[in-house]
Amino acid sequence: MLHGNSRRLMSLLGRQGRRLASAQPTNVPQPNEEVSHTVRRIREELASDKQRLKWRTPIGDRPEDWGNSKLKLFSNSEQNSDFIVMMQRPIDLSPKNMKQWWANRQEKIERHMQQFIPERHKILGAELAASHFILYRGGAARFVNDPRWHRATEDGEFSLPNKFHPGYKVEALRCDNMVLYYEGLENLRCLDQLKFLSFHNVKTFDDWCLDRVSGGEFPRLEVLDLSGTAVTTDGLSCLYRLPQLKLLILDDPKQTLEMELAAAMLEVALSPLKVVGADAIHHHG
Repeated sequence: MLHGNSRRLMSLLGRQGRRLASAQPTNVPQPNEEVSHTVRRIREELASDKQRLKWRTPIGDRPEDWGNSKLKLFSNSEQNSDFIVMMQRPIDLSPKNMKQWWANRQEKIERHMQQFIPERHKILGAELAASHFILYRGGAARFVNDPRWHRATEDGEFSLPNKFHPGYKVEALRCDNMVLYYEGLENLRCLDQLKFLSFHNVKTFDDWCLDRVSGGEFPRLEVLDLSGTAVTTDGLSCLYRLPQLKLLILDDPKQTLEMELAAAMLEVALSPLKVVGADAIHHHG
């Protein structure tokens, strides 16, 4: 009797063992099972892809970089999408790329330096603040009842008051050949007596800059020189804000059909306005 029970028990255990063995996953390699060459190659490719897709650490933050603190100069604190895309590219230390990097950095610094400073306008007032801003960057200014053009010396010095003086009213500003950005134009505003404004050969002056200038509250502006700038026909439409404008100087008002049409429409909209070419002004005095 015991012998028969033992035989049935062994048979039952054998069937359970086979059932458990069949339930185990077949794709899990056993300890003694040898991994095929294809599996190893796929694993290596996946590891390589993961390594390549990792974000590159910014220069100066890598512990293996030489001079960790020195290379912080090349780091960028603005973690925007453009910066992330840039960090995925290989580092190009060619002379051309380094020169472009340095030019972009200098432009960024100059744009920051030209930003509007409220404290300066509170101390100097709008008239003297605009004059200081222009003279410091190589321009010239002329005041009401004073025929002289005030300019800075070679050392960057000029004789203007360092605090508000009601007797100084700007009548004319020359920004010729300056490096003037959109951010700096906010310093030229609320000049009630300004009649003459020149941006001759300011290569950074474009349609957006002209839009800011036209909205700068110059109710008496009569002469505006835009020759040598990047202003197009699209930007000329904003000049309706200058009702007293009498003379507009462009490179060539008849350069294109669109420019000629825009100049004609301006002369009709602003009845005292005359649009002339730069040759008639700069080459003949």
